[in-house]
Amino acid sequence: MADKCSGDPRLAALYDPLDPDRSDLDAYVRMAEEFGARRVLDIGCGTGVFALLLADRGIEVVGIDPDRASLDVARAKTGSARVRWICGDATTLGDATTLGDATTLGDVTALGDVTAFPAPHVDLVTMTANVAQEIADPSLWRQTLRGAYEALRPGGRLVFETRDPARRAWEEWHREGSYRVAQVPGIGVVESWVQLIEVNRPLVTFRGTCVFAADGQVLTADSTLRFRERQEVERDLVAHGFAVEDVRDAPDRPGREFVFVARRP
Repeated sequence: MADKCSGDPRLAALYDPLDPDRSDLDAYVRMAEEFGARRVLDIGCGTGVFALLLADRGIEVVGIDPDRASLDVARAKTGSARVRWICGDATTLGDATTLGDATTLGDVTALGDVTAFPAPHVDLVTMTANVAQEIADPSLWRQTLRGAYEALRPGGRLVFETRDPARRAWEEWHREGSYRVAQVPGIGVVESWVQLIEVNRPLVTFRGTCVFAADGQVLTADSTLRFRERQEVERDLVAHGFAVEDVRDAPDRPGREFVFVARRP
């Protein structure tokens, strides 16, 4: 269960090698094809794996993430020039203007990145993996939904996943069940594991640890996820103008997650 890299370049470099199986993204690629998406905004794009999968299929993609170290990894990948990368978060998207020949995305110039969407906005907004749950603050969650709505063209869709709280996924987050040793090219042997820190429903905090054999350095990153009930998410979507079109199962974790498909009318 990989998490975002918390801005540390050394951890960011491990994100892909320690989580090489990204078959969880196959369902999102299929949905982009199902909905005929030609322009996609990937919120919480991380090291750019999904954004680049879409770009390889000729889709115009903007990836946004607050972790500059992860974006540096994304920008170094083959084909990265086909994606527009923003260091920031989706709360700035609510400031997007819709008039004229282009839509400017919020206050990204202050973060050193500038981009624009040609009208009429994107066809699809995505939040894969832990992204939706990582937005734990209710105010930031509302701003993110508002930003996603503004970024979408009428008829466009927001797609994201979140774990079903009833399945109590955090009970599996312990050292014994997650410990592994990997040989990472250019870095050497790395031990890694995750450990549950606190459960204060709906918030769950865990810690990821990496130990570098080359120099013995130990790096940790704490993350807090918000476990929202299905009805809560549906209410939030409707309150921000979305029509909940479907709630699907996650193919890689059947019965354990909700995959929301919400449409801007």
